Amino acid sequence: MKISVITVCYNSESTIERAVQSVISQKDVDLEYIVIDGGSNDGTKTILESFKNDIDILVSEPDKGIYDAMNKGVEKASGDIIAILNSDDFYVSDTSLKKVIDSFTLREVQAVYGDILYVDPRNPERIVRTWKAGKYSYADLKDGWIPPHPAFFVKKGVYSKFGAFRTDFSIAADYEFMLRVIGKYGITMNYIEDPLVYMQSGGHSATSLKQRIKGWKELTRAWRVNDMIPPNALWLRRILSKLHQYFV
Repeated sequence: MKISVITVCYNSESTIERAVQSVISQKDVDLEYIVIDGGSNDGTKTILESFKNDIDILVSEPDKGIYDAMNKGVEKASGDIIAILNSDDFYVSDTSLKKVIDSFTLREVQAVYGDILYVDPRNPERIVRTWKAGKYSYADLKDGWIPPHPAFFVKKGVYSKFGAFRTDFSIAADYEFMLRVIGKYGITMNYIEDPLVYMQSGGHSATSLKQRIKGWKELTRAWRVNDMIPPNALWLRRILSKLHQYFV
């Protein structure tokens, strides 16, 4: 079973090497690595060129945002499974992807997900928060639950059948995609009760209060565009659902 890992980046010279190293060091997997760079003007492209023998597909050109770049990667992927690893994320160990493949082969499912560990951007060895995803239930979905996207691995056929990321969402297209395929279409999933990805705290949706508010509005819209009734106070439910992550 082949897995395609997609990394999208833009001006990521401080973290891209770590992300790439964590992918190409994976053991015992049939791996395709795709990097979609948005036309960086810092040292990102120079770093990526140094790994040209390890990256199967490297694209560097302007795009219409992070989700447009992800869609480019999905379209180019030839693997049975799609993984998306952002440029400031990295895998917990060199066997993270083998655990994913093993889970797919254990039981025929359309997706596998695991846990993530948030790390301090200034000190990646310091874990500041643990996201234990837990087993899925629709009741949790209504309380704002969703798998951590960097640790969410999906059969490519899911994208082909149910669509990729909506580029009319600028912050929460990953949430909308997972809500669509899990909540609306009910894809089958396995949960790996293990951290698979280190994620740098303070991401795309958390850069300012304005961004957070915009993201919360997109959460509600994600339900509506899928003909699902959004739960009352969804943004508050989602905040409350994350509080336990700081005490695990």
